[in-house]
Amino acid sequence: MRGIEPRGPKSPILLSVINMIEKGKIETLVNELVKESGIFVVSVRVSSTNKVTVLVDTTAGITIDECASLHRKIKSRMDEENEDYELQVSSPGLDMPFLVPEQYKKNEGKKVEVLDTMGKKRTGILKNITAGGFELETEVRIKGKMDESQEISFNFDQVKSTRIILTIK
Repeated sequence: MRGIEPRGPKSPILLSVINMIEKGKIETLVNELVKESGIFVVSVRVSSTNKVTVLVDTTAGITIDECASLHRKIKSRMDEENEDYELQVSSPGLDMPFLVPEQYKKNEGKKVEVLDTMGKKRTGILKNITAGGFELETEVRIKGKMDESQEISFNFDQVKSTRIILTIK
């Protein structure tokens, strides 16, 4: 007895599942390529259409040349004949929330907005970043008197998002 054979071409859904690029494979490759370069990985995303987006940065701010060089290195290690994909390597946007502790370290001493898991927003100066969290130096006005500085400690798991506040002078 013969098995059931599919009729006609394979469905596009099946083909996209078969040819889907594995996010873990890309993350491993990128981490290997940036090791000891001063570049840190912020995010790796793979869409259902195989658009691979790699967000990277450095403590001094990543350059276009560094992104282009990493793009070439990633592309040279991927299998273009068997994998149909689009690759984008860039820095995270200024309006993007922090995703990794390295972004906190990079922005230490700058003014940020923190949204905690309880939904409360606070702004202040980012300080004392550790492996588990950070402190936020805020200014509070007490009953119309002078502003007073207050430090609030956060564990990373207490934070929903942190964004840099851009000030134009």
